[in-house]
Amino acid sequence: MYLYFIKIINTTHHNPEHRQIIADLIGGPFSLVQKLKMKGVGSKRMIIDEVSPNMQSMMNKVSDLNYANIELRPKGVLVMINQGLKNFTWIIPYYQLVIYKINGSSLHAQGRFIHFRNSKTFRENKKFFDKLLDLKVKYDMQVSMPQTL
Repeated sequence: MYLYFIKIINTTHHNPEHRQIIADLIGGPFSLVQKLKMKGVGSKRMIIDEVSPNMQSMMNKVSDLNYANIELRPKGVLVMINQGLKNFTWIIPYYQLVIYKINGSSLHAQGRFIHFRNSKTFRENKKFFDKLLDLKVKYDMQVSMPQTL
């Protein structure tokens, strides 16, 4: 039995259950053809400026620079956070995702947030964030609009 209320998982070591949990919550990865049509589904790594208090344990204690990148999925996003030799993945379904663009960008969901610094690496991801917003809007439209036959 899977514990689906866990939205942040330690992905440092391969665990076959993680793939199933992610697929159940936000769908499997896009196919190669879809990735090519979308011109990629992953962001470049971005500098984390700030996180919510309940995510502080995933941040580096020694170094003041923390990095993360985002991967798009059909029904949500994966935020991959690097902490030294450890990797954590935050699973966010689109219906829970809120994005704020203030001096960089921040993702909010499940009582947590992560704010990305407005740096060169963040600005290189402008097209990626546009793609993310488009997918979220399309998902919200499908869910809110009843399908007609």
